[in-house]
Amino acid sequence: MNGEAPEDLSDMKRHLEELRTLAERRGIDVSGEMQELERRIETAAPVALTPFEHVLLARDQERPFTLDYIRMMCDDFIELHGDRKYRDDPAIVGGWATLDGRSVMIIGHQKGRDMKENLHRNFGSPHPEGYRKAKRLMRMAEKFGRPVITLVDTQGAYPGIGAEERGQAEAIARNLFVMAGLEVPIIACIIGEGGSGGALGIAVADRVLMMDHAIYSVISPEGCAAILWKSRDMAADAAEALKLTAADLADSGIIDEVVAEPEGGAHTDHEAAAEALREAILRHLGELDKLDGEQLIESRRKKYYAMGAWEETGADPADE
Repeated sequence: MNGEAPEDLSDMKRHLEELRTLAERRGIDVSGEMQELERRIETAAPVALTPFEHVLLARDQERPFTLDYIRMMCDDFIELHGDRKYRDDPAIVGGWATLDGRSVMIIGHQKGRDMKENLHRNFGSPHPEGYRKAKRLMRMAEKFGRPVITLVDTQGAYPGIGAEERGQAEAIARNLFVMAGLEVPIIACIIGEGGSGGALGIAVADRVLMMDHAIYSVISPEGCAAILWKSRDMAADAAEALKLTAADLADSGIIDEVVAEPEGGAHTDHEAAAEALREAILRHLGELDKLDGEQLIESRRKKYYAMGAWEETGADPADE
C-alpha cells in the first residue's frame, strides 16, 4: 500500500505535538525533526482499509463504548436496572438521559476494557434478561413520549445453555416486535460491532446511523469462514463477502447515515467521535419530531419492507 496507514498518520501527529511540548518546556531545539514529521504528515496519503481491517478497528479496545458516549454526549444519565423477571444484565445498560436539553431514553451494549470488567459485562454479549430490560425501558419511553436512542456494540447475544433455557431467541424476537410498533422516534447507532440478532435486538429503528469504522453483519467473519470454508483463517475473505462496512451498508440502504470518525478511528479522539455522533442524532431527531406515532410506525415498516431485492419469475415451483 502507498502512503502511511491511518494509525501511523495519527501516531505522527501525536509525536509532533509531543515534540512541540518538549521544545516549549525544556527549550530544546528539535526543529529539524519537527520539520521532517510535518513533511511526512503533509505527504501521507490516506489508505483505503480492507473490510477485515474495519473489523479489527471496530474491535479496538480503546474505542469509546456506550457509557463513554453517554458521558460525553449527555448532560446527565440515570441508569435503570433489571428486567423485573430475573436479574439485571450488565451487558446492556440503559436509562434516562438529557441530550441537548431534551429527555431521551438511551440504551446500549457495554463491553469492558480489562478482564475483570469484561467478565462482569460478559464481553458485551447480553443474556435474555438484557433484552427484556431494554424492552422494559423502551416501553417506559413510549409511556412518557420520549425518543429512544440505542448504541449497538456486540459480537452477538450470549449463546450459552442458561441463556437458551431462559428464552434468548424469544427475548430478541419480542424486542423486534416491540420496536416495530413503538410510537416514539427510535435512532439506532452502530458504534463498534453490530453482530447478528444480538445487535438487531436493539437496532430496529426509524434511523440507523453507523460510525465509519463500525461493522454490521448477520455473523462474524470468523463464524462465516468456519461455516463456508471450514477454517477461521478465511475470515478476511468472509469479511469481504459479507459487505459489513458502513460504506457497503449505506449503498444497500440498510443504514441511513455514515458518521465520520476522527482520523485514524474513534479510539484516537473520543470527544470528536462523540460530538460527531451527537450532531447526527440531534439532526435526525429534529426530522423525526415532525411525525406522529402512526406516521412513525408506517414509515418504519416501509423502511424495512423496502430492504433487499427479489425477482418474481411466475414459474410454479412444482414444475421445476
